[in-house]
Amino acid sequence: MRLINIDHVGIAVHDLDAALAEYERQYHVGAESREVNEEQGVEEAMLPIGASNVQLLSPLGPDTPVGRFLAKHGEGLHHIAYAVPSIDDALRHLAAEGVDLIDVEARVGGGGHRIAFVHPRALAGTLIELVELQ
Repeated sequence: MRLINIDHVGIAVHDLDAALAEYERQYHVGAESREVNEEQGVEEAMLPIGASNVQLLSPLGPDTPVGRFLAKHGEGLHHIAYAVPSIDDALRHLAAEGVDLIDVEARVGGGGHRIAFVHPRALAGTLIELVELQ
């Protein structure tokens, strides 16, 4: 398994519209895509930054992973996502290494990408998302 690139950095926000307006005002960058992911309980927007993206995440309710994150930590860095050539190979490798996985199998994330999350306790307290290259 190898990491290809930083796919995106996820930032949790209370108000997606307000955060998007500030990115536009401050940095002149707008959303390339915006969608609701009911399964993950978020509305998300992807902002292209060079070869990577910033993903703004707003919870659909307080009892969602991002809603609980915001209640505990406030707005800010939520996760970092790495692109991998094969998510299935990556998950097999990490499981064999004894890494604490949130997802033992890939699921569908934003933009229809196959994704999986690695628990923050596995490495430096950082939630890691793996995104399969398409």
